[in-house]
Amino acid sequence: MRYALCCGTAAGLTTTAALMMLARLEGRSPWQPANATSHWVWGEEAGARDDADMRHTLLGLLTNQLSAMFWGLPFGAWLARRPPRDAPAMLRDASVMAAIAAAVDYLLMPKRLTPGWELALPKRSVTAAFGALALGLALGGLAAQPRHR
Repeated sequence: MRYALCCGTAAGLTTTAALMMLARLEGRSPWQPANATSHWVWGEEAGARDDADMRHTLLGLLTNQLSAMFWGLPFGAWLARRPPRDAPAMLRDASVMAAIAAAVDYLLMPKRLTPGWELALPKRSVTAAFGALALGLALGGLAAQPRHR
């Protein structure tokens, strides 16, 4: 459970920070990706909102964090059953999990249940956000590993 909690928490925080930064680099409001994630309740117009508010931003941030926690569960369970790994191996494994998450989110889920980032950001930034998910999963996995003395 320690792995799942660490991986999911780090993945959510890393992804949120990356989405905000990517939005700014694209000349958009840093709140737009979080607002867009609330599209599962408020519809596609949520992606056009560029101000922070309780209805869109808070729901989007919570949804993104819960989604990252969801992906932290299988990744953490997988890590817990294997020996500790070094940083490159952890990042490799986390990248595989992030690729699975991207495939499930954008190829298998109904449009209303996707992350919604594509409503606020171009594909290259959506791809980079999944890279941030991988980085967060890896950082969480490294933090959760037992320390050798």
